[in-house]
Amino acid sequence: MAEPAARVGDIEVRSPWVRCQPDMPSVAGGFVTLTNTGSQPDRLVGAASPGASKVEIHGIRVVGPGISMVPLKDGLYLHYGTTVEFKPRGYHLMLLLSAPLAVGARLPIELVFERAGKVEISCEVKPPGTIGEQVLHAS
Repeated sequence: MAEPAARVGDIEVRSPWVRCQPDMPSVAGGFVTLTNTGSQPDRLVGAASPGASKVEIHGIRVVGPGISMVPLKDGLYLHYGTTVEFKPRGYHLMLLLSAPLAVGARLPIELVFERAGKVEISCEVKPPGTIGEQVLHAS
């Protein structure tokens, strides 16, 4: 497993990235993998970025045949010894951007944990259609 991009307390942060949406330049999704290596639970309670007026922690709820994004008002619980992957169509950070993002740029985001505290990560801006390390191409 690759070295963490950042670490704070018992929380390891890996693979931080942001997916831009040219058709919706005022929002972007932020993705990361969080591992709680400790013996106590923790909670991601907030996030902020100088490139966004607001950053929300979102989950997904199934609504009929589709899905709906749901802000997690109480944050995201991280049980000890577990890993949570933020990914498209799953947990993610919803960034309400101050300005459009450019593919290849880097965006700093500060994550705030209830027990571990704050940590800043640098997220690469990836193109639409990116799912983790892969880019989907329409045929």
